[in-house]
Amino acid sequence: QVQLVESGGGLVQAGGSLTLSCAASGSILSINDMGWYREAAGKQRELVAATRSDGTTTYGDFVRGRFTISRDNAKNTVFLQMNSLKPEDTAVYYCKANIVVGSPRFEFQYWGQGTQVTVSS
Repeated sequence: QVQLVESGGGLVQAGGSLTLSCAASGSILSINDMGWYREAAGKQRELVAATRSDGTTTYGDFVRGRFTISRDNAKNTVFLQMNSLKPEDTAVYYCKANIVVGSPRFEFQYWGQGTQVTVSS
């Protein structure tokens, strides 16, 4: 079994910062892409940031240099440093990872349970 456990969400004032963490655990052979998505009330889930195993990163257009994604491969953990937060960043943030498990090896997509980020004006 594989689990993704997120932490670090909460309530912050506009202009503030938060760091989200997502740790993968279980019978993991390797992890390819890891990323963060968010879902605001009444909106579709959207990509915030993603990182591949080679370290390349992708960000949603709305990030505009405010967020930084990073990963600790030794700990199977991905982080999202969020600065200059705006009320429109309020959403549930989900971690996603493409993880190779099993024998024969196969890649599955896993999601965390989500963590609420609320930015007050």
